[in-house]
Amino acid sequence: MDLKLNTKQCPTGRISKEEFQNIYSKFFPESDADTYAKHVFRSFDTNDDGTLDFKEYIIALHMTSTGKTTRKLEWAFSLFDVDKNGYITKSEVKEICTAIFKLIPKDELSSLADDENTAEKRADKLWNFFEKGENDRVAEGEFIQGVLDNDDALRLIQYSPSK
Repeated sequence: MDLKLNTKQCPTGRISKEEFQNIYSKFFPESDADTYAKHVFRSFDTNDDGTLDFKEYIIALHMTSTGKTTRKLEWAFSLFDVDKNGYITKSEVKEICTAIFKLIPKDELSSLADDENTAEKRADKLWNFFEKGENDRVAEGEFIQGVLDNDDALRLIQYSPSK
């Protein structure tokens, strides 16, 4: 799958959220990728102007594909920090887990473990790694350390197609 921007796809040199969602959905043809793509777009749109310029796009590609684990986790934190206040709450974890769950093709759902076979269970399991209460919040450093300390947490914050 080619993620390069060309003048036909992006004549202004900027990509809108809708264009981004359209490109992203091609990676997950058997799933509903729109919600997750919307969150990915938000995390990449660092100046909050509703479009991705070339610099934002290149930084995003680099961070998510070739960056070190801690850089990828910094990006993951920005993905989970839906309201961009510098903290993650359990409701934000649930929102992103719900979006991740929509990426999983229906035929793969039956192979998930019982304690993570719904978005809610997955969010609960992930939240428990941080040892926080229902109404607590997690700062970026805590998030990164919590995920680095637990392979299951790292697996739960993403979806990797089995095929």
